[in-house]
Amino acid sequence: MTTADLIIYNAAQLITCAADDGPKRGAAMQDLGLIADGAVAIRGQEILAVGTGAQIRAAYTAREQIDAGGRVVCPGFVDPHTHVVYAGDRAHEFEMRIAGATYLEILAAGGGILSTMQAVRQAPLEHLVAESRRRLDTMLALGTTTVEVKTGYGLSTEAELKMLHAIEELDRTHPCDLVPTFLAAHTTPPEYGDDADAYVDLVIREMLPRALDWYAHSVFASGRPFFIDVFCEDHAFDVEQSHRVLAAGKDAGMGVKIHSDQFNSLGGTAVAVELGATSIDHLDAIAAEDIARVAASQAVAVPLPAANFNLGQTNFAPARGLIDAGAALALATDINPGSAPCPSLPLVMAIACRYQRLLPSEALNAVTINAAHAVGMGHRLGSLQPGKQADLLILDMPDYRHLTYQFGANPVWRVIKSGRVVV
Repeated sequence: MTTADLIIYNAAQLITCAADDGPKRGAAMQDLGLIADGAVAIRGQEILAVGTGAQIRAAYTAREQIDAGGRVVCPGFVDPHTHVVYAGDRAHEFEMRIAGATYLEILAAGGGILSTMQAVRQAPLEHLVAESRRRLDTMLALGTTTVEVKTGYGLSTEAELKMLHAIEELDRTHPCDLVPTFLAAHTTPPEYGDDADAYVDLVIREMLPRALDWYAHSVFASGRPFFIDVFCEDHAFDVEQSHRVLAAGKDAGMGVKIHSDQFNSLGGTAVAVELGATSIDHLDAIAAEDIARVAASQAVAVPLPAANFNLGQTNFAPARGLIDAGAALALATDINPGSAPCPSLPLVMAIACRYQRLLPSEALNAVTINAAHAVGMGHRLGSLQPGKQADLLILDMPDYRHLTYQFGANPVWRVIKSGRVVV
């Protein structure tokens, strides 16, 4: 028999989300690779084998074994779009929205991103890390084991670098794996007034080289990608400015992401497809021709339904239409202090099933294998397959459909990260 370090057995359903050739699309999004009475063998940080309980226990022995007790075992969740590193809160803006103020009205009045910018600029690095660690703790307990994290609340060279250092420190000290994204082009800071072009020049000529130098000397350079991102929207950056920022990052070797079509369809999605984006995010106002563009591209579409829910909106991104058109689709929390103060991918999945007509199987693939591809890590994460990192959840339920059928409670019984029980 082969010796493993850990065997998890007696899973009523072992959900592998297995895929060998990129993210799932179309009908494949309903295929979870489900193994009844499943088990998994782990050595070190990697998966050795998956199969039925009888197959695994006949071929492997282990020093440690976990009886899943007839529960569901699935891959750890991957959150491919977050702003989880920030300081302070914007609870007062929540009240303003209830009273009728729109997101763009709050932003135009100096709230929103600019309010958090002031808090981040003032916060010492240690404070920024401590606040953000608490949020990551909550996300981990809810099943998220890998997190994409954006800058974008500093909006100055030194404050953006402080955010990058916070991301690195959190990756070093927290069980979650983090994937960094440089979003200095989130909005124009007040010191630049209405001169967004001048700020874009600063982002490209000064901030980006400093960020690339940070990455080259960071813990991420040995195995995780570094992304460039831009908010293409009214009161943020137009199509030409967005193209300049993304092209500069791509030319420097970065992966490309974009905040596109959140409130208005300005053409950002076409730019992202042209530049070979890894993911295109939000998409609430996406045009029909852009749905076809995304479906024909390698980009992963990433709707963020918690933001719509939080803003009291009903115009959710057409996730059903994107899947039916053949697009690869992932889901994310968009956790941030203003539009989506939500750490829970299970809640996001529940919203997507109800308002965007995803099946439970599609939602689960959207936060595992497809989300892993949305952060450039699908070769390593997002499914239970031999050779991949051993990030697993044991869910306290007998059937995976309960993950979206039920909502409001934490469905996670155990979290195994890189082969080690962490929750």
